[in-house]
Amino acid sequence: MNKTKKTDGIKNWPRSERPRELLLEKGPEYVSDAGLVAILLRTGMKGKDAVSLGRELLEQFGGLGGLLHANRKALEEIKGLGTAKIAQLLAATEIARRQLKEDIIGKAIINGPEDVLEYLSLSMSNLKEEVFKVIYLNSANVVLAAEDLFKGTVDQSAVYPREIIKKAFELNASGLIFVHNHPSGSLKPSKHDLLLNERLVKACHAVDLTPLDHLIIGSAGHISFKEKGLFLK
Repeated sequence: MNKTKKTDGIKNWPRSERPRELLLEKGPEYVSDAGLVAILLRTGMKGKDAVSLGRELLEQFGGLGGLLHANRKALEEIKGLGTAKIAQLLAATEIARRQLKEDIIGKAIINGPEDVLEYLSLSMSNLKEEVFKVIYLNSANVVLAAEDLFKGTVDQSAVYPREIIKKAFELNASGLIFVHNHPSGSLKPSKHDLLLNERLVKACHAVDLTPLDHLIIGSAGHISFKEKGLFLK
């Protein structure tokens, strides 16, 4: 009895269509999103090659942005992802976040907060919980640090101005940009957001620190309190 020859594996594809070979021969920009995910996964699963599995992940999480923000628990719910594949994906996404954070440290904010939006979008737009971040700058508007200071429900009772100010003094910072995300995706400031912003601005002015803006990050983009006329001077 003749055995049926397998032809469904990526190794049986034409060389020019295999993601890894395509990346090495022509460059990563020539590889599809699913192909790049497949390279990270290395292998597929029974009845499904790595590219198909990569495509399924992108559909499940709504694209690369969603996949980059997927946590371990969410990945563990995907059939076919073992601990090794999950570790590879989490490591790759963390590398991307850290690289973008490295890029903004020491960078001068020239045009405004949009100079750091790429980093903020990757690190915050698809988070499942609220995070309050502060970007600290020196007198030349050079970024000294970007710190996640509070997690959970972000309102005036959960964010402590004294901790923000203490960190500013430790860094010898003079300017601050406040940032928090809305997991719901809505970019409309809540009553709590407005009260918190007022409290933070007043606390900064009391110790001669300059609050520069307050941003809300969501899956639909961002808003600037300053641009919307919501920022106290």
